[in-house]
Amino acid sequence: GVGLSVHGHFRVATEKTLFAMPETAIGLFPDVGGGYFLPRLSGKIGYYLALTGFRLKGRDVLKAGIATHFVESEKLPALEKDLIALKSPSTENIADLLNSYHVKSKVDQEKEFVLDEHMEKINSLFSANSMEEIVKKLKQDGSPFAIKQLETINKMSPTSLKMTLRQLREGASMSLQDVLMMEYRLSQACMRGHDFYEGVRAVLTDKDQSPRWKPAALEEVSDEFLDDCFKPLGNNDLKL
Repeated sequence: GVGLSVHGHFRVATEKTLFAMPETAIGLFPDVGGGYFLPRLSGKIGYYLALTGFRLKGRDVLKAGIATHFVESEKLPALEKDLIALKSPSTENIADLLNSYHVKSKVDQEKEFVLDEHMEKINSLFSANSMEEIVKKLKQDGSPFAIKQLETINKMSPTSLKMTLRQLREGASMSLQDVLMMEYRLSQACMRGHDFYEGVRAVLTDKDQSPRWKPAALEEVSDEFLDDCFKPLGNNDLKL
């Protein structure tokens, strides 16, 4: 769902909306243009969401900058009817209509953003240039929040973590078209590798939640290996 909606001009969340990019837990990476929209979120929240798979619910999806509007789910049929009834559905008219529903939505209106109290740490701890540095910062911080993130990251595929961090860092200055080409190359690298199959087995098929990653440690994932994952595929590259 994220890939189909997040690149749209208008993105409506309800109290039932659940957002997550959990790919590092299955040996993959945040595809569907994740390398484009995640690094463009405020501060380092996109990096945090991509590396940890943290879930956002309801109005928090709006507060994170992923959704543009919040509308209560029971109002969606009426909103859809009003959108269809627009005689001249320009961007401005659609925005006005969505805004009229948005301002009337009261569910969780006063609720604090779930990550508000942690944003300073997120921006600091996830600003490092490498996964090894991020892990080092989390260990040095030692707060309950940092320890929890460290425990989460330690469960993820080391290959996926390094691939994802580089994907977002490079994608931050790329066009969406170039990001999609980059992500196609990464998808092919994952298909050639071990961790994606192992992650799917452990999480989705056997559901033992005990993936055996290869390599099993961040320091064993070399820069040369990552370079190979990101390199052009020649005639096999994605054509857009």
